Amino acid sequence: MKFIVTSTDLLKHLQTVSGVLASNNTLPILDNFLFELNKDSLKISASDLETTMITNVSVKAEEQGAIAVPAKLLLDYLKTLPEQPLTFTIDEKTLGVEISSSYGKSKLAGFSADEFPKNPEMEDASQVTVSADILSEAIQKTIFATGNDDLRPVMSGIFCEFSSDGLRFVATDAHKLVRYTRKDAKADSTASFIVPKKPLNLLKGVLGSTTSDIEMEFNGTNVKLSFDEHVLIARLIDGKYPNYEAVIPKDNPNRMLVNRTSLLGSIRRVSIFSNKTTHQVRLKISGSELSISAEDLDYSNEANERLSCSYDGEDIEIGFNSRFLIDMLNNLDQDDVELHLSAPNRAGILVPAGDTDEGVDILMLVMPVMLNG
Repeated sequence: MKFIVTSTDLLKHLQTVSGVLASNNTLPILDNFLFELNKDSLKISASDLETTMITNVSVKAEEQGAIAVPAKLLLDYLKTLPEQPLTFTIDEKTLGVEISSSYGKSKLAGFSADEFPKNPEMEDASQVTVSADILSEAIQKTIFATGNDDLRPVMSGIFCEFSSDGLRFVATDAHKLVRYTRKDAKADSTASFIVPKKPLNLLKGVLGSTTSDIEMEFNGTNVKLSFDEHVLIARLIDGKYPNYEAVIPKDNPNRMLVNRTSLLGSIRRVSIFSNKTTHQVRLKISGSELSISAEDLDYSNEANERLSCSYDGEDIEIGFNSRFLIDMLNNLDQDDVELHLSAPNRAGILVPAGDTDEGVDILMLVMPVMLNG
């Protein structure tokens, strides 16, 4: 089995799928890329059993065949080469792989392709087509709010709800929540499932370089996304997602309108002086003035800043974890934001103010922290 491929082209495709590789694989074969040659196309797969990513690269070849190649060794070697054609010659009896470059020859030991896990069959799958822009933005706007608690695995992914009314993506870790809805994309049938964080992070990295539509197939156990020369298959998180609508307070009479970048800058500066365990900042709103303060009594550190805002409601003082607020404000694009509040012990709602893109609805919720004194 023999094929010729450009070194930079091969490296680019290998790096696309290499994010799947885990450092502590239970099966040694998963430390390899699976190469499947079919005439002028080389299909490359990487898997950790939960997530599989596949990409196709054009090569010059006349044959067919398959072999598993050590991933780290091949990546390290390709990174040292300038752009040039490489000739791969594979001995199908010994599974030896010889790579010929303009500098000379390198040899490495491959493994039988039969040991590599087979991809799951997508039986009884529903299908929906989503533009790369919509999916990329949905991941970007929600993934930061997912949890890391092993005891609550359902919160460690993004909950997707598809219907004829639109697509909705929800993420929460019980301290913060993001609900992102697109009315400008629809599914033929109603479905909901939870996609783990790892495949979505991989997808986020690849979607930036494509303008294609994404074909999504999903059933009760897996989701498969196909676009350009890539395919990503991920096992869904099994379990019931919490009733997120129940935690969003509906009646929030106190409403503040403020410039997003000014608020973000103030919280960033003030939070440097906050307690390193709670990261608490205190927001005190009265009239058209917002006072943001933080203190760390252990080290006698404190900071206080004032911002002008537009406020409708009773004077209120409320504490939040500054890290959560910074994450949220970083993931909104509008110049101004609205903070909706009801009481110091109830969740605050952050939404973009003014005109948002048509068909886009985004709501962010943050739980308060108890104020000292």
